[in-house]
Amino acid sequence: MGHAKTSYVCLPCRASYKQPYGDAGERKCPRCAGVLIHVGSAFAPPRRRDTAAWRTLSVLLNAGVRFHKSCCGGPGYRPRTLHEVRERMAYARWTGEPFARALVRRELP
Repeated sequence: MGHAKTSYVCLPCRASYKQPYGDAGERKCPRCAGVLIHVGSAFAPPRRRDTAAWRTLSVLLNAGVRFHKSCCGGPGYRPRTLHEVRERMAYARWTGEPFARALVRRELP
């Protein structure tokens, strides 16, 4: 049986790589030699040309949001557009809720 693979992302290159999960230390991008970000096994990368989707992904990753599978439901809700991100960030500033928690909130009250 093979080892489980998980996704790693290089934001400057807009590239995603599936690599075996484990203690391999800091992973490097094969294109630019930058550090890869571990995003989780339930990650589906946007197309390389979709700059808005990569910008949205960058905000999520910098806030600490990842795409790990939870029991049966996958990673849960993640915003797909910059508009959804802006709404949730404004809500977080208004209520004092942490950005990471507001970003994964399916609906805003």
